[in-house]
Amino acid sequence: MHEPRVTILLATYNGERYLAEQLDSIVQQTHKNWNIIASDDGSSDQTMQILDQYNIPVCYGPHQGFAANFLSLITKVSTASDYYAFSDQDDVWEQYKLEQALAWLQSIPEAVPALYCGRTQLVDEYLNVIGYSPLFKRQPGFLNALAQNIGGGNTMMFNRAALNLLRQTKSHTDIVSHDWWAYLLISGAGGAVYYDTEPSIRYRQHATNLVGSNTNLFARCYRVRMLLQRRFKHWLDLNCKSLFAVAHLLTPENKQLLEQFEKARKGWFFSKCIQIKLLGIYRQTTIGQIGLLIGALLNKI
Repeated sequence: MHEPRVTILLATYNGERYLAEQLDSIVQQTHKNWNIIASDDGSSDQTMQILDQYNIPVCYGPHQGFAANFLSLITKVSTASDYYAFSDQDDVWEQYKLEQALAWLQSIPEAVPALYCGRTQLVDEYLNVIGYSPLFKRQPGFLNALAQNIGGGNTMMFNRAALNLLRQTKSHTDIVSHDWWAYLLISGAGGAVYYDTEPSIRYRQHATNLVGSNTNLFARCYRVRMLLQRRFKHWLDLNCKSLFAVAHLLTPENKQLLEQFEKARKGWFFSKCIQIKLLGIYRQTTIGQIGLLIGALLNKI
């Protein structure tokens, strides 16, 4: 029986402190048919030497941040593998991570773009458990992706059809994050998306995290601040602009939905709130949904 090949896309930048621990957790996977390709964004520490010790091929990133680094990896990787997984440089994967994702991905026809993502176990820099990422229970899909990202890139795995879809993103595309973009484009193109409630990675929280957990009170206050400062509106602007650039890849229904969403965002306060509600655009939690509608009323989205 053919054992599916998984290519792991690893983005690095000055990751010497935790990188070996992450690579060791990949080596210990129960699913053995995998390979890694790394893209380094200009590390000045021992990152490159560590990658060399593990015999990992390295290409050079665009020096434009983590999202652009992952996008560049997508365009450079071979399309010969069956599945692909994003990897950060500072987490620890459970031994069954690849196997758990494959259990769902292999149930989806090869021609259908498919994206697996999931919940994470939060740990401190010494791997002591400190909590879990939010538990999302509503069905994932484009209506949700327009309003939020539900899966960290470090949990994401996808099939070749999804890779080929993502490869059509222009290298200069200005996106918020590679994981949100994957959720938007794959769901928008009519692909299958699955959110696993059972964590399979230990997501390390530390001072140099680019994007940390969003579960504590400080993080929630930060999100409110971002909303009031129109940072969230800026993110939606970037996402919508990028989606319109690849609108031909969306289903007719989702292309129309994108157009209606953009029209609603340009409307008056109460009209904007009503239209977003009528379109069915949603966040995963009640508090998040209330925040979305309040943001519409305050002209912050």
